[in-house]
Amino acid sequence: MLDKEILVVDDERDLRMMIRSIFDSAGYKQVTTVASGEDALPLIAKKTPGIVILDVMLPGMDGFELLQEIRAISNVPVLMLTARGEAEDRLDGFELGADDYLVKPFLPQELLLRVQAILKRAYPEKGRIVRLAASSVDLGRAEVIKAGRRIPLTAKEYSILEKLADNAGRIVTIGVLCQTLCGDIWQGYETTLMTHIRHLREKIEDNPSKPVSLLTVKGLGYKLVLKEPEQ
Repeated sequence: MLDKEILVVDDERDLRMMIRSIFDSAGYKQVTTVASGEDALPLIAKKTPGIVILDVMLPGMDGFELLQEIRAISNVPVLMLTARGEAEDRLDGFELGADDYLVKPFLPQELLLRVQAILKRAYPEKGRIVRLAASSVDLGRAEVIKAGRRIPLTAKEYSILEKLADNAGRIVTIGVLCQTLCGDIWQGYETTLMTHIRHLREKIEDNPSKPVSLLTVKGLGYKLVLKEPEQ
């Protein structure tokens, strides 16, 4: 995913520079920044980026108008930034085709995780299936397959499950999982993690109250147990 071009559209110069620095430090190879929708549209029409990070409050053509113009020519993933975080704004953006929202100010790790989750959904790895006792997880599509149904994972659930799958059979500590969710400042998010774990168990387990795949290791963290291959 590090080769996907990121186009940042924001009229705040300092924020553009900060976002560029975040992705440069994370190893992304192509980060382009512009200050207006009028500058962004020709770039998108000429070469579709991997993802657009789009501020709602832009001078001239605002973020919603630009999103509408983008959707007329492209299905490129769009993460919208807003300083207001009002429900009406989010609904407007989703109705126009936004993939996700992030409220300013935000933590650098939160922006990275949101973008990584969107890119993984938009450009799935082929063939990465995690097989569990009662279900399978298609990490490429961010979906759980259980009893013939496909159940979508949220971005947070995906992040947790991917970290557990990458360490299958081993304990992943509460701190590591909270850090995966929230970045370096994770203290106080343990209850939030437990909520996500509960929702994941509802999706992947036959009996969420008696899990056999996503296990709690008391006082330490969690462990994902894969289904044994058939002989």
